[in-house]
Order: sequence, then C-alpha cells, then structure tokens
Amino acid sequence: MIPIFLKKYESELKKYEREFVKIKAKPTKDKILVDSLGLKESKFLGKPFFPLNIEYPKDKKGNPMILIAQLNFEEIPKLDNFPDNGILQLFLSTTNWYEEDYKIYYHKKEDLEKEVLTDFSFIKESYYEESPVFKIHKLSFEKSIDKGCSEDLQFDITFDGVNYWDFEETLSDDEQHELFEYFISESHKIGGYADFTQSDPRDYGDNKLDDIQLLQIDSEDDIMFGDSGLGHIFINKESLLNKDFSKAYFYWDCC
Repeated sequence: MIPIFLKKYESELKKYEREFVKIKAKPTKDKILVDSLGLKESKFLGKPFFPLNIEYPKDKKGNPMILIAQLNFEEIPKLDNFPDNGILQLFLSTTNWYEEDYKIYYHKKEDLEKEVLTDFSFIKESYYEESPVFKIHKLSFEKSIDKGCSEDLQFDITFDGVNYWDFEETLSDDEQHELFEYFISESHKIGGYADFTQSDPRDYGDNKLDDIQLLQIDSEDDIMFGDSGLGHIFINKESLLNKDFSKAYFYWDCC
C-alpha cells in the first residue's frame, strides 16, 4: 500500500513501476561437489549445463572457473524483452572473481539438445573457498512489481521538482522508514531495479545509462559478496532482444 504522504504522487509513481521476477534461493543439503539438481535446472553453484563442443570457461590465469548462477528461462515467468527459453550462466574465477574475472554464457534452446559435459572431476573442492556463494541453491521464481530504487540511476523521479534524497530530508523518521520500505529493491531478482551499496556503474560507462539488469544476487546467510554486497549482470536492451549476451557484463560492490 502506498504511504499517505506519497498519495499525491501516485499517478507519477505508477509510470516508474517495473515487472520483475523474484528469485527464492533455497540451499540444498548437497556437499559442494555433489549436485543433486539436474544439469539444466536453475541454480546457484552446482554442476552446469555445458555442451562438449565448447571449451569449458577458464579465468585469466587459465584455471577452470566455477558456476555461480544458472537460469533456465523455461522455468521462469515471462518478462517483456527477456528470453522465454535457453539457459543463462555466470561463471567466476576461483581466485580473482572480485577483480571481475568472469564469463557469461547463453545457450539457446537448440543448444540444449547437444551432448554435454558430465565429468566434472577437474573441479576441486578448494575452488569454492573464495566463492561468494557458499552452498548449492535450488531456485524458484515468482513475478512481482518494483516500485523504484533510490540507488538505481534509472529511477529519476522528482517530488514537486525535488529529488529523492532532498525529499527524504523533509520527512519524519517514521516517514523515511516507510519511504525506504516502499522503494526497497533488495533480494535476488531478474529484471527490475538494481540496488547497490556504492554506486550505479552505468553512470560511468559510455552508452550504458539505459542498460537492463539481467540478474541481481543479494547477500544472505549462504551468499556474501564482500561485506554484504550484491552481484549483478547488465546488458544493453538491443543485445538482450537479439539474445546476444556477448556484451553482457558482471558488476559487484559492497559496503
């Protein structure tokens, strides 16, 4: 429900609402090298779907990477502009992920019928010692609505010409809390507004202001990006529509 002090802005706020898919991540009881989930299932950590005709991802030092996130879009409620099939993956370096040593893959629907890698004996338990995700997670999904986010530069609403932060200063403590709760944009999600602990990276890159958030992974009990940070994948809208994930990029920050 919209707070009373925001009622006069209701019609304008409606224009900023965005559909997104909320991700519920449930840790499994599997040991880190024993993944009971299917190779094509959506997951955090675990064994990835990976065709044999593609070289397994390696980091800048030539070492095998580990799967951090896998999204099978056939399991996910449909969002405008997003694929409705295929698998998106984020791999990170086992030792240098915080320097954004990553690889992003998208396997089209027709790729899912290819012969796949099943022997992951080259992945060692020690590879997960610095992983920001500590356990294998099974993922489930539900559609929701983002109202906005003060940290996302694309949420540029003003209140009678006053920006979000100056408007917040005019409110009581209780109203400030209600404002925060109304525009909260935390959680694991696909699409929607992006939350940050530092700043929005799209503000510093050439022609990135309109880039879309593909995935947000938040810190919680068994996931920690640095000091309570978040990990993201962003992509240009045209590239997303064309299912060209070669220009998708990973970003993370923390307190």
